[in-house]
Amino acid sequence: MSKVIKEHRGDNAVTFRVITTAIALTWVSSAALAGPDSIKIAIVNDQGGPFSSYGGPGSVIASRLAVEDVGGTVLGKKIEIVAADHQNKPDLAATIVRRMFDTQNVDVIVDGAGSAAALAIQNVAREKGKIFLITGANGDFTGKECSPTGFQFSPDTYALARATAKGLVQAGGNRWYFVTADYAFGHSLETQARAVVEENGGKVVGAVRHPLNTADFTSYLLQAQASGANVVGLANAGTDLTNSIKQVQEFRIANDKTKVTGFLFDIIDIVALGHAGAKGITFANTFYWDSNDETRAFTKRFMAQSGGKVPGQIHAGSYAAVKHYLTALKEAGTDDGKAVAAKMRALPVNALHHRNVKIRADGRVLTNLYINEVKADAKHPFDYMKVTQTLTGEEAYRPLKDGGCPLVAN
Repeated sequence: MSKVIKEHRGDNAVTFRVITTAIALTWVSSAALAGPDSIKIAIVNDQGGPFSSYGGPGSVIASRLAVEDVGGTVLGKKIEIVAADHQNKPDLAATIVRRMFDTQNVDVIVDGAGSAAALAIQNVAREKGKIFLITGANGDFTGKECSPTGFQFSPDTYALARATAKGLVQAGGNRWYFVTADYAFGHSLETQARAVVEENGGKVVGAVRHPLNTADFTSYLLQAQASGANVVGLANAGTDLTNSIKQVQEFRIANDKTKVTGFLFDIIDIVALGHAGAKGITFANTFYWDSNDETRAFTKRFMAQSGGKVPGQIHAGSYAAVKHYLTALKEAGTDDGKAVAAKMRALPVNALHHRNVKIRADGRVLTNLYINEVKADAKHPFDYMKVTQTLTGEEAYRPLKDGGCPLVAN
């Protein structure tokens, strides 16, 4: 099965088919099945499931805005964007991108969404010498699984866990209980946060794991409540995170004695919960739409094409990643994946909130990480976040020497 999305922009109508199975892998676009004389960018992510609000169709919009901002062509070649839904299934993700590389002349993959599916994409892209711009997955893609053509623009679990957990432990939250999504991202986030808690003198009193796309968190949260923990860490994301926070509120688990934290939180979650339901939550991320004139201009364009939806950090990351890729491709003078990857590492990233950001040898993009608090009062629409601390990339991310990336092991 597949679904057709039609978008109208001025006099130009763009139609593309979002793939939803491994069988139907034919694209329909304004210039279908482009040949080698075009640059083809594929957004492969969750287009309709639990992570679709965070990347999904919004990553397509953000990538298209980046293409517009470089003029729509590079090295005399037209730039095209296509999209596919991997349904958060690693085997389907691998099948889709392999077919894209082998038969559809795709040059680069963007987003990736869930970490397990994104890891499958990373493996195929590494094998094919093609570039993967990781903007939607937060697992560890720059350690043992690093790739010479893989670039992680999204914050990883190491940074998210340490930025959030350390402050809570130091503020007295020394007994933790984890409610963890039972897949690669959740496991990694819990592991990293456990290490921070214990390094700072705290104790993990228990943990429970739940399946992806869980609707009812009652039993998990009641176990956490009965554990005697003074911090409940929600090591999940997407609709799992918003559903669990709603039920935290329902059971009044968060109070003066017990803090509840979500490690991977964004303005998309504030919108889903309602401003009143998210007040006071502290979290780390890489982007806020109201940071400067450039982010506000991007947001205005994004909202005009998204039906009024505000962009989050994955959308901003997709814009920055695609723009940097196209800039590097132009500088490299070729669309060869390995040559462009080398140029991407040589050039600083400059887009939206990124200013002269470096890319390490392991593919980690050293974006700033911001510690935010949801404001008590909003002065205008989407005026929800207040930055309380800024961590540089060097401060936020795991040291290069500690990652075990084969590219830098020696």
